[in-house]
Amino acid sequence: MERTNWTDIEFTLQGLSEHPRAEKLLFMMFLVMYMVILLGNSTLIILTLLDSRLHTPMYFFLSNLSFLDILYTSSFIPSTMIHFLSEKKNISFTRCVVQMSVSFTMASTECVLLAVMAYDRYVAICIPLRYPIIMSKALCIQMAVLSWGLGFLNSLTQTLLAVRLPFCGKNVINHFVCEILAFLKLACTDISLNEITLMLGNVIFLFVPLLLISISYIFILSTVLRINSAGGRKKAFSTCSAHITVVTMFYGSILFMYIKPKSKDTASDKLIALCYGVVTPMLNPIIYSLRNTEVHDAMKKLTAKQFWKKE
Repeated sequence: MERTNWTDIEFTLQGLSEHPRAEKLLFMMFLVMYMVILLGNSTLIILTLLDSRLHTPMYFFLSNLSFLDILYTSSFIPSTMIHFLSEKKNISFTRCVVQMSVSFTMASTECVLLAVMAYDRYVAICIPLRYPIIMSKALCIQMAVLSWGLGFLNSLTQTLLAVRLPFCGKNVINHFVCEILAFLKLACTDISLNEITLMLGNVIFLFVPLLLISISYIFILSTVLRINSAGGRKKAFSTCSAHITVVTMFYGSILFMYIKPKSKDTASDKLIALCYGVVTPMLNPIIYSLRNTEVHDAMKKLTAKQFWKKE
């Protein structure tokens, strides 16, 4: 039976419907985490815009990452929190597709953006004298646009292939959100083409950027080890430590989801999948500002300005 109209289709997000008390606890947890995400990432963006010392390629890409994390989490956390408190956890076909496409765009873009940030660190450490010339404002903008454009194209491809499928009555998505694999399982036709394109997308947007990041850090490590002074090596490593930590968290959580033994969509699997999409955006601004004196100085400067205005 072919679908007649997208507006006629409505899905039910199963989530943890069988554990209502757990959902109330998750609501409180996600409320706190979402507030931290909004506060931390928006603060980094504001500091980057207002402080001229942060008008560098590294902070330009970091502000892109912060903006991306806000959009990504905003695409599903508010609606998920509403569902935590609702008995009726329905979502329309259109809203489901929008949620799926936005989150897919952000995830794909972040993969490319992390590779771009690794290249920025490579140029800064391995070719420091040519850094201002190579990492020009025009190139930074082009690389950022490329990251967002590739992420959008990947999402558009996967979404268009998904929405063309017929749905014949099964409407319960065994997840908290409209996740693409859970969405595809409801189709009443062969989804081999979707699975192949998803696999190709994973190779292009997961493993190719990870390979480029690894190559960048091989050159960085080789250069740092040739620095004679311990202080110089420490300073060079400190400029990369935040990025390495973020890459490890991002790719570690995703690879864990792909490599771990497949189970029958247990509650723990759904929670892990949901949490890896929330924890990393929450920790990103904390990691980049924890030991970063430039961010600390910018925050102190902004705070002092606000204080004197009140006076």
